[in-house]
Amino acid sequence: MSRNNLQRFRRTAFGGILLLAACLSFAQAPNTCLDCHSALPEPLGVTQDKFAQDIHAQKGLTCASCHGGDPTSMDMTVAMSKAKGWKGKIDRKQVPALCGSCHSDPNFMKQYNPSLRTDQLTEYHTSMHGKQLAAGNTKVAVCTDCHSVHDIRPPSDMHSTVYPLNVAKTCSKCHADADYMKQFGIPTNQYANYTTSVHYEALTKGGDLSAPTCVTCHGNHGATPPGVDKVQNVCATCHVFQAQMYGKSTHFKVFQDKGLPGCVVCHTNHAIHPPSDVMLSTGTGGVCMTCHKPGDRCDVARGNILGSLTKLDQTIGSAEQILHLAESSGMEVSSALLAQDQARDALTKARVTIHTFQPGLVDSDIQTGMKIANANYKAGQDAMVERNHRRIGLGICLIAIAFAMFGLWLLIKKIEA
Repeated sequence: MSRNNLQRFRRTAFGGILLLAACLSFAQAPNTCLDCHSALPEPLGVTQDKFAQDIHAQKGLTCASCHGGDPTSMDMTVAMSKAKGWKGKIDRKQVPALCGSCHSDPNFMKQYNPSLRTDQLTEYHTSMHGKQLAAGNTKVAVCTDCHSVHDIRPPSDMHSTVYPLNVAKTCSKCHADADYMKQFGIPTNQYANYTTSVHYEALTKGGDLSAPTCVTCHGNHGATPPGVDKVQNVCATCHVFQAQMYGKSTHFKVFQDKGLPGCVVCHTNHAIHPPSDVMLSTGTGGVCMTCHKPGDRCDVARGNILGSLTKLDQTIGSAEQILHLAESSGMEVSSALLAQDQARDALTKARVTIHTFQPGLVDSDIQTGMKIANANYKAGQDAMVERNHRRIGLGICLIAIAFAMFGLWLLIKKIEA
């Protein structure tokens, strides 16, 4: 081994020994807090296993980082001494400031997670929770209500209380408790409604972790109900095209003038169900007639749009059916089947254009789809006619072959005789 390689090896080995010694020192450092609290019942009970899951413990912080004191001392009078900075139980009013003492310090947080935002406390002060707490109401959410206390996990951990699949359940601990929320005078059915929504289905059944949950619309640290004139802006963060269409519509100004909450008027808020053409009907599930009167100009337009959408949908379905029948019969209709995607895209675009509430624009998209769907249907019909011609030709050929075979048989018989 060369001299340089030997020196490099010695430095690497020495560094590894120091790291191992540091790890062993940390692992063996006594924590008298856990020695006692692991034997206590909830809420004072904190086991070694529970605290080991905490992101702070994993970063090397200890009980003293929040509660003060000296967790290495076996003498409780020393471990819980004011001289050692002992704070004891943290009052709810002090929780945000305590968490913020680290999480609002960019230089401190840079040591552990440089990408983590450090404006959470500032955001919290702007929220409804923060304002209520500042006013002396301690029944509002503080950091530990959402993030847990001694087993705080990062949001990416599926066991975390703020993991996307768990956020709504975490919020519901307060917001679904009628007795707890009584003093605030707000509904407590948000979570129950949300679990019936298309957003919840996409999140839980579709596995889409980007699907909206409470914090997507209401924010997290700066949580505050969006103003009624801002709902469309919240929805627009995902539904961009619908928002652009709605901004061009007559409803946009009317809803603003009357103080109506935009998208929520037709789609509701927490119990948002998959949109469908039924919403344009006058029966169950229809929304237009909650404001409009039968026979007025908008009702007539509604009926025309619904009729056109239904006709396009049915034409696409008919084309699909005859094309698949032709394909199963061995006919070449791949181009028409591919063009069906264009027809369906036109239907989808028409349904989005409804948000303009301009029948002419909607009809333009529908006519584009009808032209494609009709062409595809005709391609299917032509293929079926060709199939029938082929079958007739095949039948004639088979009959001719049968006659030929029969004549040959007679000839053979005659020769044998």
